[in-house]
Amino acid sequence: MQATSTVFLVRPTRFSFNAETAASNFFQQNLGGLTPEVIQAQAFAEFDAAVATLRATGVQVLVFEDTPMPPKPDAVFPNNWLTLHPDGRVLLYPMCAPNRRPERRPDILAKLGQQFTITEVVDLSHHEQEGRFLEGTGSILFDHTHRVAYACLSPRTDAALFAEVAAKLGYRPVPFHAHDQQGQPIYHTNVMMCIGPRFAVVCLASITDARERSAVSASLTATGHELVDITLEQVARFAGNMLALRGAAAELLVLSQQAYDALTTAQRQTLGRYAELVPLAIPTIETIGGGSARCMLAEVFLPEA
Repeated sequence: MQATSTVFLVRPTRFSFNAETAASNFFQQNLGGLTPEVIQAQAFAEFDAAVATLRATGVQVLVFEDTPMPPKPDAVFPNNWLTLHPDGRVLLYPMCAPNRRPERRPDILAKLGQQFTITEVVDLSHHEQEGRFLEGTGSILFDHTHRVAYACLSPRTDAALFAEVAAKLGYRPVPFHAHDQQGQPIYHTNVMMCIGPRFAVVCLASITDARERSAVSASLTATGHELVDITLEQVARFAGNMLALRGAAAELLVLSQQAYDALTTAQRQTLGRYAELVPLAIPTIETIGGGSARCMLAEVFLPEA
């Protein structure tokens, strides 16, 4: 099943601009005119409104509170430190920035284990000591239906580690390179690509190598996905950072309000044939955190206990 009806989010207690991640995340902007108190209040308001919107669609939303110490400015993006699979396996991932590593919280796993069946925890975090990183579903996009995994290689996405994880899970790996408008490597795959049950949003222009671009396009087409090709300008507005979910009454496509506004009418109509678009207004989280709606959502595919 490509889309789940259960996600978990982490309510950020110490949300702020993360200088440690800014070197490879060119989407981050430090809004110096706002006080830390104002930034935190706006992040809380955006987060709580997003949770309410998702719950109104019938998605099961689990919320965990961030712990104040140590400070974790990116705790609101839990999809980078774990994936939760239908066979009960949990994978914990090595993350590039040292101040993000405390986001991996055993207490969250313990609470998830009370509601869901966890059969094995595969901890890959030791690769941090080797300088090899793979940041969850930021780095890897899974086509669960066809067992294909896509990854945009970057300082945060190690090619060999990606291949190892794909083999461990039984997925065919499709690695490639992608660049933004300034020619900088795109730090996470989920910024320029989204895979739904029967559609795929992708910025083909960002894949500068013609052979890699052809391989990605051919793979998505061969698995029956209708391609919605977005521009580099739309990527800069997080139009690739979406997640397909299952609501109570409809298939959903969750994205930010900024991303929704960046789509053309024709693109919205195409996507609307497959899912109801659910925009979330999260401008503070997007701008300062450098991540968008998809990054906030950790999918729960684990079986119920």
